[in-house]
Amino acid sequence: MAANRKVPETGQAPAQVRALRLGVNIDHVATLRNARGGLHPDPLRAAHLAIEGGADGITAHLREDRRHISDADITRLKNELTRPLNLEMAATDEMLQIALRHVPNACCLVPERREERTTEGGLDVQGAAKTLKPLIAKLKDAGIRVSLFIEPDIRTIEAASKVGADIVELHTGRYCHLALEHDAAGVASELERHRKAASAAASAGLEVHAGHGLTYNTVQPIARIPEIVELNIGHFLIGEAIFGGLSMAVRRMRVLMDEAREALSAQRAR
Repeated sequence: MAANRKVPETGQAPAQVRALRLGVNIDHVATLRNARGGLHPDPLRAAHLAIEGGADGITAHLREDRRHISDADITRLKNELTRPLNLEMAATDEMLQIALRHVPNACCLVPERREERTTEGGLDVQGAAKTLKPLIAKLKDAGIRVSLFIEPDIRTIEAASKVGADIVELHTGRYCHLALEHDAAGVASELERHRKAASAAASAGLEVHAGHGLTYNTVQPIARIPEIVELNIGHFLIGEAIFGGLSMAVRRMRVLMDEAREALSAQRAR
């Protein structure tokens, strides 16, 4: 009950925990479609089912080699989605022009190499600052929010702020890999790294997102980091959809995220 809440000695009520959004990445619906060609399964239909299951937004990565999401997919998603579209893209002139043509809600700039299976590691923001700063400015001038996919590293966060990003998305891949290996010490170290990075990013005025490799078993510790306000999850949810449907998979992930946030609120209210 509210009457039993412990108020800090300063007399201030505990800070309210911000709601945690879920962005669902539908790239691998397109991967399955492209394996055989044709139109099925349809990424737009998957986006609608994800929203039905509780997704707050949809993420799609238009790669240089178009290995999954296509230009036509982006057009349809932008025209027909009922939730914000987050366009993942490399920091190239080609992708800049596509983003400016479609004007998604947000663009997440990611490193990209043709030989990689999936995005490996975060952006080298310091090394690419001269390229990133004008590109980010053009996106922001068009009303597009700009996110940088980065490692949970303090210097990279400082660089992200300097180049004008609105958001940083912390790469949770190493944390998830260590969890799969049952490396408890490694997991604890990575979680602390993410906590410090999220705090530093928020202090720098950046909105904090996180994602890559998150599963039902790994999502809650990340969801309990209060500065993180959005998680972007794709491959795992599309894989789970094979067994029980996409709406069900998203709904279960949404429940786990909400439980973690409620536990954080309860902890702060003590």
